[in-house]
Order: sequence, then structure tokens, then C-alpha cells
Amino acid sequence: MAPEDRRAALIAATVPLLREHGTALSTRQIAEAAGVAEGTIFGVFPDKASLLRAALMKAFDAQPAVDALAAIGTRTELRARLREAVAMLRAGMISNAKLSAAPGDPLVDDPEFRKRMLDNRRRIGSALAALVAPDRDRLRRSPEGAAHLLLMLIAVSVYRGFGLDGEFGDMDDAEIVSVLLDGLLIRPSSTPPPTESPT
Repeated sequence: MAPEDRRAALIAATVPLLREHGTALSTRQIAEAAGVAEGTIFGVFPDKASLLRAALMKAFDAQPAVDALAAIGTRTELRARLREAVAMLRAGMISNAKLSAAPGDPLVDDPEFRKRMLDNRRRIGSALAALVAPDRDRLRRSPEGAAHLLLMLIAVSVYRGFGLDGEFGDMDDAEIVSVLLDGLLIRPSSTPPPTESPT
């Protein structure tokens, strides 16, 4: 197997282990999952930390989510589109939940990783905004604003450590979309409340 193929295979074997166990992995576990001898790892990566770094970068890669959001398309009704998007994005966040604040995470102080995470958020936000864009005239906020609000709602439902005591942990996909849209949709029948006349 070519070195790049072996590298990719080791990363692919490491990502599910990271998602299950966090970063407290042994090279023996990784080697067993990859079906190789433990020494093979060090023929491709200089050390365990380098492999974990590459696998974490892969785990948080935004491209699969961006592609999946683009595949949803804009032919269906807005609420249906967003429910599909929320289901997919929540599944991704849940699968990486153990990695987001893993103790001993080799990427905690990694500026390249922080930059990549910000870029990932921007790319996913842009892909979500594209799903919302055909309905921009119905919304109080821009498609970009709606996309960022939706990402925040999804994150609050997944990561319960925001100091909210699990208040939003029971939100399902439909409720997340409802909280977003029913707070943002302009209701044609809405009129401003009457002002009181001075007495």
C-alpha cells in the first residue's frame, strides 16, 4: 500500500475510535482497528500526536456537511428543507461531541485548527444560507443571519454544557426548525399593537 493510502487508512480507522473514546487512545487500539502492526503507524506518522491531529482534522472536516446540504436542494418547502439539514447537522455534532472539549486534546492550542474550525463554521453557514435564500422575502433576518441562528440552536440542543442545565437537550429536529422559523417568519396578518391614547 502506498504511504498516502496507508496514511488515509490509519486516519479512517482512528476517527471512529476518537468519537467513541476521545483522545485517550493507545496506538495498539488504532493498529488493531486498522488491521496493521503497531509499528506501521510510526512508518507513516512521526508520533501518536501527529496521527491524532490528522484524525481530529478529518473528524471536523466541513466538506461532507457542505456537500450534504447542497444535495438537499431548494425544491421542497423551507421547513422540510431545514428539518433535513438539522437532522444531518445534529448527527454530525453528536458524533463529535466527545471531541469538542476532550481533555488533553492535541488541538486545543493549535492556531491552524482554530482557523480551520472558523472556516468550517463559515462554509456550513454559507451552505445553510443557500437553503434559506429562496425564502429571504419571508424572513425578518437575512439568510446568513437565519443560518447562524439555526447553527446556534442546533449547538445548544447538542452541547448541554452551556450553563443551561440541559434546558434545551430535549429539542428534536422539528422543534429546532419551529423555534427558528416561527420566530422569524413575517406573519401577513400581524399588525402593530394599538397605542394607548393619553388620558
